[in-house]
Amino acid sequence: MFRPLQDIRVLDLTNVLAGPFACHQLAHMGADVIKVEARQGGDLARQLGADADLNRALMGVSFLAQNPGKRSITIDLKHPDGKEVFRRLVASADVLVENFRPGVMDRLGLGYRTLLEVHPKLVYCAISGFGQDGPLRDLPAYDQIIQGMSGLMSITGAPENAPYRVGYPVADTIGGLTAAFAISSALAARERTGGTFIDVSMLEAVMATMGWAVSNHLIAGREPRPMGNDNVTASPSGTFRTGDGLINIAANKQEQFEAVCAVVGRPALAADPRFAERQGRLQHRAELKAALEDAMASGTTDDWWRRFNAAGVPAGPVYTVAQALDHPQVAGRGMVGTFADAPGVGRDIRVIRTGFKIDGRAPEVSAPPPTLGQHSDEILAELGYSPQAIDALRSDHAL
Repeated sequence: MFRPLQDIRVLDLTNVLAGPFACHQLAHMGADVIKVEARQGGDLARQLGADADLNRALMGVSFLAQNPGKRSITIDLKHPDGKEVFRRLVASADVLVENFRPGVMDRLGLGYRTLLEVHPKLVYCAISGFGQDGPLRDLPAYDQIIQGMSGLMSITGAPENAPYRVGYPVADTIGGLTAAFAISSALAARERTGGTFIDVSMLEAVMATMGWAVSNHLIAGREPRPMGNDNVTASPSGTFRTGDGLINIAANKQEQFEAVCAVVGRPALAADPRFAERQGRLQHRAELKAALEDAMASGTTDDWWRRFNAAGVPAGPVYTVAQALDHPQVAGRGMVGTFADAPGVGRDIRVIRTGFKIDGRAPEVSAPPPTLGQHSDEILAELGYSPQAIDALRSDHAL
């Protein structure tokens, strides 16, 4: 298995999603990810998810989803002895990831500049809603707040119901991917640059992925607007109703549009002055959609999907999450991993891995998500603590 980060130790001080998701990606690349958690409760995600029993057991579904392959240690970062344990842990590590509000680690006496004295080549990644400077730096930020303030919600939904939030925590996830990319890049240059401070702003990370919408405003002076399921650059390109459901069609080229007309049995539409050219199709999108949906009312989504793709027109059904997971295209590529009798859960669990393969294999981790503090003794022993010293730390509530 290709594990490019197998000699890298990552300290994951993060909570809930953006940071844990970033470290989840690094774990799949072979990093030894140590989750540093508060001894009372740990990561808030341990209490979040659709299964109330797991939430009470501090193994919530939200935690299980992002933490396979990690080890957990509890440390009280406010306790003097806990700080010393943490500094020794930093000395053994390569990367630290945190998503506290800006300034929290400095107030604990464990900020980047201080930790560089412990580890001069430390890659330190701070993830926050708005970044480490600017007028909003001290404000808390959650996914939906960032979706709203980035402009993302303003272009999501249809004109009659926008603004709408994306149906999963996309801002957190994008922030996590941005952090993982930046960390990997910093590690590649570490021997030349030494220590690195990475400042990930979730707000900016989301806006960076909105390239087309933002550029239409910056360059063309066109204000982005919500268009529902329609494609801003082409028609017919979007979601259409069939005889039994919905289908997505992406006829972005002239020849694809003409093929759509032929497949649905309405070749005259291709010569209609309203639709013959790209700009006309955009101006008369509603009329074209109505004509195509009328033609497709006689068949099923599965039938039209097959016929469109055979004619060279990209098309596909609109699936539920369960349908997508069960499809052979997903199920057959190893994207879903299974952990038998996961600790703290009492049953098998299935979780999503990464979205890529390397040399034909999907990256995977071997260990299930950890219970709170599961590996404390193991990690402390690696740092040179004796069993007696570990017992003393625990008795003193430093762990």
